[in-house]
Amino acid sequence: MISRISKQAFARRRRTLMDAIGRESVAILFSAPMQIRSRDVDYKYRQDSDFYYLTGFKEPEAIMVLSPGREEGEFVLFCRERDRSKEIWDGIRAGTEGAVATYNADEALPIASADQQLPSLLKGKRRVYYAIGRDAACDQRVIGWGNAVKVEMRNGINPPAEWVAIDTLLHDQRLRKCDEEQAVMREVAEISAQAHVRAMEFCRPGLHEYQLEAEYLHEFYRYGCQYSAYPSIVGGGKNGCILHYIENSDELKAGDLVLVDAGGELDGYAADITRTFPVSGRFSEEQKLLYELVLAAQLAAMKQVKPGNHWNQPHEAAVKEITEGLVVLGLLEGEPKDLIDEGAYRAFYMHKTGHWLGLDVHDVGRYKIGDRWQTFELGMVLTVEPGIYVSHDCDSVDEKWRGIGIRIEDNLLVTADGHEVLTAKVPKSIEDIEALMGASSTL
Repeated sequence: MISRISKQAFARRRRTLMDAIGRESVAILFSAPMQIRSRDVDYKYRQDSDFYYLTGFKEPEAIMVLSPGREEGEFVLFCRERDRSKEIWDGIRAGTEGAVATYNADEALPIASADQQLPSLLKGKRRVYYAIGRDAACDQRVIGWGNAVKVEMRNGINPPAEWVAIDTLLHDQRLRKCDEEQAVMREVAEISAQAHVRAMEFCRPGLHEYQLEAEYLHEFYRYGCQYSAYPSIVGGGKNGCILHYIENSDELKAGDLVLVDAGGELDGYAADITRTFPVSGRFSEEQKLLYELVLAAQLAAMKQVKPGNHWNQPHEAAVKEITEGLVVLGLLEGEPKDLIDEGAYRAFYMHKTGHWLGLDVHDVGRYKIGDRWQTFELGMVLTVEPGIYVSHDCDSVDEKWRGIGIRIEDNLLVTADGHEVLTAKVPKSIEDIEALMGASSTL
């Protein structure tokens, strides 16, 4: 399947990386391995994000080499050959011919020849850029290729002298999304937004969490997503206070809230949306008060997402709003500034306010450079997701607050004017949620 990202975009990415590493260097990346689910059944294959980012190639058993300035071709792709007998069972392969014709490799070689051919690509290179330590078996192969060059030193052939982790260089590049990436992320955000609306309309007491999850999955796949971007969180009642709850097995009960964190994946790019809504369609008074506080914290945080501001400013804004609100509601006691300094708010809000988003749902890219927070720049995409979680067994607060878990999460693209909310089509005000769920219950 051809990606929505153009061949030209993948070529520009490779060119950018090769310009950064220079002609004295070579970069090596491995495809993701197949993973066994049980016995002779594999998990559905998903390509390594770095490998896909530079190649668009979605098959396993492949190695990519970038060699700036190489006369025979700078982009070399080792991949599986065409094999009629195996293609009958597992699907058509690109083969070495397709690697050149479809994926623009300058040279394509059989993956079976990699151990024999790779050492020659390292000869005369000073540095090797590679994801050191990510996979022990791959590490051993790369070391072996380097050692194969060392034995030729008496013939005047120099092996690489430096082995450099490619992660920081490549991940900084991935952090800034091009126009084509932004378009895909808008599309997957809209699909995921439709899924959240569908689930709100479908929700009612007596359903099980997994039945609500099924509505999300239906919408993801209906509109072209190849995967769910991560295991969906569908937590009714006290389960909404478990940050990574994925059992999704309990019955949804009248009077409870349900917290749903779910997003689709389209051509490798993830959406990540959380909404919290009442199972019966209407919020109780306590639920309203906490919900409005989380929403105010999110809106305050989102205002801080603009070029020139730094990564932690949205979190600082959300923490301030939540701490002050918890004091007003009586869940915390003391001066808000002192409570923030002490970290007292973490009893109810224990995570950060967002993360980078892209080819990985918790996408790559540094949050700090040295001792300074990363500054927002055009093309960066992030989530903003404050929450309040009052555990069912939290005996330090009045019983009426217990078992309420609320998170609101949207996906933001940094723009020249500040930001674009890619997930704005999902209702999140109390009035809009109740209106949507009330309308659906009368159909």
